[in-house]
Amino acid sequence: MLNKRFAFVSAGVISICMNASAQQELDLDPVTVTSSISPLNTSKTGRNIVTIKGEQFNNLPVNSIDELLRYLPGLEIQARGPMGVQSDFVIRGGTFQQVLVVLDGMRLNDPLTGHFNSYIPISPAEIDRIEVLKGASSAIYGSEAVGGVIHIITKTFAARKEKQKQASAQFAVGEYGLINGNIGGFYNNGKTAVGGGFMTNNADGQQQRGTRGFFNLNTASASVSHRISDNWDVALRSGYDDRKFGAQNFYTRSIADTANEQVTSFWNTLRVAYQKNNNKLSLNGGYKKAEDRFAFNSMYPANANNSSIWQGLLQYEHRFAPASVLTTGAQYVNRQLVSNNRGNHQEALVAGFATFNHTFNDEFTVSPAIRLDWNENRGAELVPQLNLSYNLNIFQFRGSIGKTIRDADFTERYNNYNQKNTPNMQSIGNPDLEAERSLAYEAGVDIYANKLFKVSASYFKRDQENLIDYVYTPYAQIKYKDNLVPGNSYALAKNIYEVNTRGIETDVQFTKALANKQSIWSSVGLVWLKSKSSEANPSFYILSHARFQTNFTLQYATPRFRISTNGIYKNRAEQPATAFITKMNSDYFVINGKAEVLFLNQKLGIFTQVDNIFDENYSDLFGAQMPGRWLLVGAKFTL
Repeated sequence: MLNKRFAFVSAGVISICMNASAQQELDLDPVTVTSSISPLNTSKTGRNIVTIKGEQFNNLPVNSIDELLRYLPGLEIQARGPMGVQSDFVIRGGTFQQVLVVLDGMRLNDPLTGHFNSYIPISPAEIDRIEVLKGASSAIYGSEAVGGVIHIITKTFAARKEKQKQASAQFAVGEYGLINGNIGGFYNNGKTAVGGGFMTNNADGQQQRGTRGFFNLNTASASVSHRISDNWDVALRSGYDDRKFGAQNFYTRSIADTANEQVTSFWNTLRVAYQKNNNKLSLNGGYKKAEDRFAFNSMYPANANNSSIWQGLLQYEHRFAPASVLTTGAQYVNRQLVSNNRGNHQEALVAGFATFNHTFNDEFTVSPAIRLDWNENRGAELVPQLNLSYNLNIFQFRGSIGKTIRDADFTERYNNYNQKNTPNMQSIGNPDLEAERSLAYEAGVDIYANKLFKVSASYFKRDQENLIDYVYTPYAQIKYKDNLVPGNSYALAKNIYEVNTRGIETDVQFTKALANKQSIWSSVGLVWLKSKSSEANPSFYILSHARFQTNFTLQYATPRFRISTNGIYKNRAEQPATAFITKMNSDYFVINGKAEVLFLNQKLGIFTQVDNIFDENYSDLFGAQMPGRWLLVGAKFTL
């Protein structure tokens, strides 16, 4: 039955894509900055990049930024809860630690754990666009940019000289005590731009084993940029994010796990930029502070983890000619942790990098990059990369080869090291972990059938050494065990000697304008991949990624109403049931829908939304049960 639903919906979406034609509504070859820092059309980057405008957030059946990303082609989201509770980002079969999240050029990844990388301290109203670069990017961004990069670019930091003003608000209520809302605005008079917003998602939650999957999630952000002169501008941003939620079996498979958790983070960044003629210079500074309180159950004291990250980024760009640009940079990062569970730790990173883009005859683009990256734990590392792109009529051929690195975070090294008598089946850190290293290759083609219809196909391969993952290990085989209980087994963080991942991905994007101001917009992604590990015992996160995934978004709009739907189908390794956790099926299909009636020249909308229409029983990660069908209704206002 599941496969029939999936086949029916997929056939319908792909059929619409194949019949796309007419005048342009969306730019399928946008100017992006993620692959090379300097602005460059996607077709000339040599990379597979997917973008989505921030304005789509209120039009689609999504409730949080991670849900918006979940349905972008080629991006796998492994959610532990709905509506922004917690999600792991996975690209091209990597682990959740192998995706770098960037906000206006500054890295957001939390030094405590990659599980918090989806806690993006930005309200949806402030987002100009999101760029997702698939594949290796360590030559520019350093550690974590292994599977890809998610770059959120805000309206204020991307502000141009054009005058603009926007305001929007959305409110919804639903089953299980759900109350959601977001409000925000943006104003630009050509010299000064101001943006801000607030988002909140709250519910009592659906029933779980002896508890409920409740959540109270709040995000607020504000920003300002000012053009001091024709050459100088300054921009400032602050963000606050607080998430409290039920976390049963988010991190363990223990029957004693009735956890709840609260994560509060603060984000501040400042940018000063200078531009004259063919030269650009920018200095960026950022500070992030996060407080995590995790209570496994009422019998154990709560873990108190306070992490922070200071960072500075200096970038210089020189354009020798319209088709030739050099970008160089220097970066400093300092990570700190104070924890009653993991201890107190600090580490510093210093790096310098350069990338050069040159296009020959508006057809062939070459983009080499190199980074010298020093970390006080592993020393210095040279990280090179080469991207190529060639245009032939409607075909854009591309290829890339690059080295990647990733350093272990504080949880992978020290989790539970200050915890006495750590319960059975919990995760244990390993201070002896070495850095991950890999060599990534990809080759692909983009077909621009017309200005409205784009098909992308890519083959990728990543050969990894010392990949870090958790493997269930008996007490007797663990080196550091003063805090462990004899006879128990634990999920030990360890280096896996060799992991090889290869796959194929296909993206289809189109937009179509119809008569009487009607329009259709859609995207479809398909990914097939296989990972082979040298580890005899299955490791947790490698086992969890999809072997095949397709996700899609479809939207039909008229002046009076809008209908949108998105969905995802996954096939992955089945995991058998335990005494208290239902088995994780090998596949699932989830589809969501939203119907909206518009009034007052499309300024007012009344909508109904259904998440998980078919009431699919599923989980993305073993033990973390996702909700069934969820109905909500609401209204939105746009100025």
